[in-house]
Order: sequence, then structure tokens, then C-alpha cells
Amino acid sequence: MSQEDKQVSSKKTSPKQTKVAKSGLGNLLNLWPFLKPYRWVLLAACCTLLFTAGLNLSLGQGVKLIVDDGFIGGSLEKLNQTLGIFLFIIVLMAIGTFTRFYLVTWIGERVTADIRKAIFNHLITLEPNYFETNRSGELMSRLTTDTTLLQSIMGSSLSFALRSFLMMLGGLVMLLLTNIKLTLVVFGALPLVMLPVFIFGKRVRKLSRDSQDTIADVGTYAGEILQQVKTVQSYTREDTERSAFAKEVERAFIVAKNRIINRGLLTSLVILFSFSAIGVMIYIGASDVLSGNMSGGELAAFIFYAAIVAGGVAAVSEVLGELQRAAGATERLLELLAVKAVIQSPTNEMDTSSDNQTELSRKPADNNVEDDYHISFSHVNFSYPSRPNILALNHISFGIKRGETIALVGTSGAGKSTIFELLQRFYDPQQGAIYLNNKNLSSIPLTDVRQPMAMVPQQPTLFSADVFHNIGYGDPAAPAQKIIDAAKAAHAHEFIEHLPEGYHSFLGERGVRLSGGQKQRIIIARAILNDPEILLLDEATSALDAESEQLVQEALIKLMNNRTTIIIAHRLATIVHADRILVMEKGKIINEGSHQELLKTSTRYQKLAALQFGHKDK
Repeated sequence: MSQEDKQVSSKKTSPKQTKVAKSGLGNLLNLWPFLKPYRWVLLAACCTLLFTAGLNLSLGQGVKLIVDDGFIGGSLEKLNQTLGIFLFIIVLMAIGTFTRFYLVTWIGERVTADIRKAIFNHLITLEPNYFETNRSGELMSRLTTDTTLLQSIMGSSLSFALRSFLMMLGGLVMLLLTNIKLTLVVFGALPLVMLPVFIFGKRVRKLSRDSQDTIADVGTYAGEILQQVKTVQSYTREDTERSAFAKEVERAFIVAKNRIINRGLLTSLVILFSFSAIGVMIYIGASDVLSGNMSGGELAAFIFYAAIVAGGVAAVSEVLGELQRAAGATERLLELLAVKAVIQSPTNEMDTSSDNQTELSRKPADNNVEDDYHISFSHVNFSYPSRPNILALNHISFGIKRGETIALVGTSGAGKSTIFELLQRFYDPQQGAIYLNNKNLSSIPLTDVRQPMAMVPQQPTLFSADVFHNIGYGDPAAPAQKIIDAAKAAHAHEFIEHLPEGYHSFLGERGVRLSGGQKQRIIIARAILNDPEILLLDEATSALDAESEQLVQEALIKLMNNRTTIIIAHRLATIVHADRILVMEKGKIINEGSHQELLKTSTRYQKLAALQFGHKDK
């Protein structure tokens, strides 16, 4: 699937995206649920904002008194008195500004942290198919870059924009109170000042969104190449990747350059028109002072307020670009939160339609499925979402009794791993039903479905944390000694002890510091520690040498005792003692029986045995 297809697929999963995309700066209003818990802090920040804005505006009257009573009036006493009040207001402004800055910045940090947690908590509930059709680098960019941008804007830019807006409104009011004639000149210039905002605002928002997307593409591409650096170096494709990465970076730069140009034009035009209007206003005011129609203090105060209004308009127009970026980031974040998980836990056992009630409560009626089965598949058809026209499982029915060990054999693509995927409810079948303890999986909470199971995959993936964390993942409450005992049972203790820091050794990304066999034994130790009711083994010893395989096989035999176990195996030697073996081909079960029975009745199994055992089992 191409990158564009993946992006389209991702967007289709978000039912709110079209609505969000049309709302522009209204996206920021969608942050209210995250702000609401801190509304009292927000109210306090708004009060300090109003307080400091009021003090700032009062300085204009101080300027008027200084000019008229101090300089022009020639009274040193009044000048000192006015300057004292002036300095007192400045001290109050400094205290109010600190309080406002602290409160607003705290809200920005707190809300951003809550958004990060909410998105991560939501992402880990989504089914694996979502991550197959959406790039992890893109998701990480939204979780980190977009939230960081939002944090910066909410913590400073938004506060600055509100302050500038209040100052602009307050300045306009004070202009009216000071001189109506000059105020009309300012009002006449306002439409001209706001024109660039309407022309460039929407364009800046779109370019801000595009800029965030291209930055995400750069991070995604770099992350993928660095993860596959051995492959890149093995095929000597360093120069190719340098060139490809340079193109991604240049594409991001071009989009950013266009955004900067438009933002620069927006700010420059607003400043040009604003201060041009001030120039005209000063000329008219100076003429009135010379003609005796207004005092010098009134003109000074008016210039002060006009500068505040012009500065406010310029600041709002500049910050508007940042707010447009915040709106784009918010849009991308809300898209993630709007994605609905396809696989969900039922809200309660009766939270299903009446048409499904019979199916959910019905015990499977099938010749191969009885009431005492621990696990059962009943007439299951399944196709992966990426391959909807190909049946991965075709009318599968079988049951497993509690404590029974069954094995799945067959060529690659026969559907063996798909059974594990459906059993853990990473996907739901399109037809048929799967039962756990005679209950339909879709009627059981996901935690109750997966908690009794432990999976040992064919290609083990570890966390970059230490050995204790990786084994302890099977039971986070387990004490250190129990983790060590599990490692001994999996024959992993010896090589762990030889690591630089033993059980405290960090294993690197995906356990890169360990060999394949060592990683697999860590995973087996995790499963042993988990002590599951149901054990899922997908070629659990495939990466081990002959000696280690024998040791681990002994550990697995002990682990499988009194547990329901399903084994996927390509090497028949590992499953000859299974209670039953299901032979699969093209999504169907074509034969079933013990090892000895299948050697007599299954042509397909006979061929597999002949290839692996030679003539002795023919």
C-alpha cells in the first residue's frame, strides 16, 4: 500500500475528521474537555490577565498627567507625585505578569501532559490492523511534535494573544474617551489593517497543517531506515538513502518556507497599515494641539493608546499564525482520539443486539464442538482487512478440551497463525464464532479473553529495558527471585548472568543485544512467569540450537502440564507427543489425529514426515 493510500486509510477511520477540518480555529475549542478540570486555575489566569491589562491601560492617563501637570504645568510636586504612582503601577504590573505567566504556563504543561496520556491510552486499545495501515512514525509525530507545539502555544502564545486582544479592545475604549475625532481616524484604518488577516489566515492554517505532516514524514522515513540500518549497509544503499532522505527534508523545507513567507507577509502588512494609520493620526493630532483644540497631554495619551492598539493588532496577527499551527496540531490530535476501535470489550454481557443474543448464549452445535471444550471454533470464516477477497480461514471448526495439547501443522499461509490472532481477539471472524469456556469471545471483556493466555511467538520482540522488566512483563507483581526462577526454568539464567550487569542489563531496542535463541528463552521465561491457563506456542524453539532446544523443550513440557496448549510447528519432532494434530492447508483443516494416526491416514502428513524423518516413519 502506498503512503498516500495509508494516509487515506487512516483518515477514513476517523469519522470526525471532516467536521474537525472545517472548524479552523474552532478546533481549539475542542480542547475544553482537557481544560475543564483546571477551570479555576484558568479563571485565576484570566483575572490576572484582566488585572495587568487594566494596569497597562492606566499608564496612558499617567502619561497625560505627567505631560500636562508636570512638564507643561511646571509643578515639580505634582510631577513627583505622578511619577510615584506611575512606578507603583509598574510594580503591580510586574507581580501580575509573573502570576499570569506562571498560571498560563502551568495550564499549558498540564493540559498537554493530559492530552499525551489520553492519546497513548487510546492508541493501545486499537486493534493491530490499525497499526498495519498507519505508520508508527506518523503516530509518534502526533504524540510528540504536535503536543509539544500545542504545549508551547497554550503556555505562552495563547496568553500573549489574549493579552494583546484585551489591550487592543481596552485601547480602543480609551481612545474614544480621550479624543473622538482621532478615534474615528483609527476606526477608519481598522478594516485596512484586518484585511491581510482574512486574506492570509486560512492559507497559513493549511500550510501549518501541511508543515506538520511533512515533518512527520521525515521522522517516519528516518526511523524506518535506522531500524533497518543493517539491511541498508548490507546492500550498500547508504547513498540512495541519503538522497531519498534529503528529498524528504527538502520537501518539508519548501512547505515550511511557504508557511514562513505567508506569515511574514501577514505580519508585515498589518504592521505597515497599523503604523501608517498612526502616522496620519499623529499629524492630525499635532495640528489640533497647535490650533489649541487639545492639550499636549491628551495627544501624548492618545499616541500611547494608539500604539497599544497598533501593537495589539500586530501581535494578534502574528500570534494568529501560531494559533493556526495549533489548530492544525489539534486537528491531527483529535483525529487520533476520534478513531473508534473495531475490537471492543462489551460494556456488559447484555450489551448486544437482540439478533445476536441467541448466537452469544448458544453453545456451539457442531459434531466437533462439545459443551466441555475449553476453546472451540465453530464454522469460522475470516479474511484479513487488507486482503478481503482471500479467506485466511475457510469454514474452520474444532474444539480443545481443558488441559489438552494440540498442534497445528501445514505450509506457510495455511492459516495457523491466524487462529492465534482470532483466539486473542486481535480480529473478529466475518462468519462463525469462537468460544472460550462456552462463551462467545465477543461477549467477554477483552481483559478476560487475553489474561488467561500466554504467547511465545516465532519472532520474539523484547523491550529496550532490562532483563528484569522483560521477564517480569509476564507478572509485574512478581518478586525478583520468582523472575530468576522463571529464567532458570527456561534455561536463560546462565547467559543472563554473563551479561554486563546481569538481570539489570538493558537489552537495546527490540532486544538487539541478544541472539535470536537468547531472546526466545527470555520470552519463554516470561510465559513461565505468567503461569497461564492457555499456552500459545508459535515455533517456540525455532531459533535455538540443538542443545538449547532440548533443554527448553523439557521446560515447555513442564509448563504445558495441566494447561490447554496450542502449538504451531513446522518441525514435527517437537509435536509427536501432542494429544492431537490438525493438518491445515489453504485455511482448511484437512486431517486430524495423533502423530501415529496421521502417518497412516493423512497423505499430506506422510509427505511432511518423509521430508523430516526420512523413511523411518513412513
